[in-house]
Amino acid sequence: MPSLPALLALLFVCWAPLRAAASSWWSLAMSPVQRPEMFIIGAQPVCSQLPGLSAGQRKLCQLYQEHMAYIGEGARTGIRECQHQFRQRRWNCSTVDDASVFGRVLQIGSRETAFTYAVSAAGVVNAISRACREGELSTCGCSRAARPKDLPRDWLWGGCGDNVDYGYRFAKEFVDAREREKNFAKGSEEQGRVLMNLQNNEAGRRAVYKTADVACKCHGVSGSCSLKTCWLQLAEFRKVGDQLKEKYDSAAAMRITRRGKLELVNSRFKPPTPEDLVYVDPSPDYCLRDESTGSLGTRGRLCNKTSEGLDGCALMCCGRGYDQFKSVRTERCHCKFHWCCFVRCKKCTQVVDQFVCK
Repeated sequence: MPSLPALLALLFVCWAPLRAAASSWWSLAMSPVQRPEMFIIGAQPVCSQLPGLSAGQRKLCQLYQEHMAYIGEGARTGIRECQHQFRQRRWNCSTVDDASVFGRVLQIGSRETAFTYAVSAAGVVNAISRACREGELSTCGCSRAARPKDLPRDWLWGGCGDNVDYGYRFAKEFVDAREREKNFAKGSEEQGRVLMNLQNNEAGRRAVYKTADVACKCHGVSGSCSLKTCWLQLAEFRKVGDQLKEKYDSAAAMRITRRGKLELVNSRFKPPTPEDLVYVDPSPDYCLRDESTGSLGTRGRLCNKTSEGLDGCALMCCGRGYDQFKSVRTERCHCKFHWCCFVRCKKCTQVVDQFVCK
């Protein structure tokens, strides 16, 4: 009979592939990545110690070590936006304390998973594009986007714009690397999930690209604005999140064909464009805690008693009912401006009713 150490070793060997498969580059968001000036060129141990990278992503890390801090920053931006967009829903984009970041919930190819992939890819485009403009990366600089045709002739096209082209290209290479190095049988469910992930990654990148717009600054004596200088500028990331949330609401249900292509489950609907989100599995209801799916359930979540929407106690608590309690809230109030130049406020305390799902 095998000894206890031997059994433990066997269990570790069996679980290692599962743990590796569950890890993700999103884990760069959970632990600080050293800034570029801390790297030693060609120092492979730096990349080998970063959790969650696939083989292809690790090679890119070795080539572009200074980019890693900004990839982590982009992942954090995506996670924060996901949590904002779903703050009043049963699934609130919560993270877990391991290398998978979101836990088992993303093993299901649901529309929530689709949104998470899209907003994370968008976060990387956003962070890398801005880092280029700020001169933080040696391989890129200010945007070289062509002058818009509708820009008035007497306005200057210049300045230092966000390099969305470079951000898009690098994010595509890095984020998609994990999916492209997988090799599953044509027409298999696993291949369908890979195609779903690639589609949603692309939708996230395009959301950043499409929302970038021209920004201008006036020049002239006493603000006469006799001359304008314009450049390409990223939109606030909230605008990207709002757009992707709309895509989430209209996401297309897909299935894999024997030829290894995704097709609509319901052919009466319009085929998705590269800017649309797609999913291959129905969503859990997220009502109860379920270790197998990664659902945390809604027990203990705050709800709005008067709302009939998704944040209302009826829907949030899944019919289980809710408990009421009182809490003390302290806020600044009766603020007055004093010359010159400060604002003085009082502190007001009020008792408010709150409701928590059973």
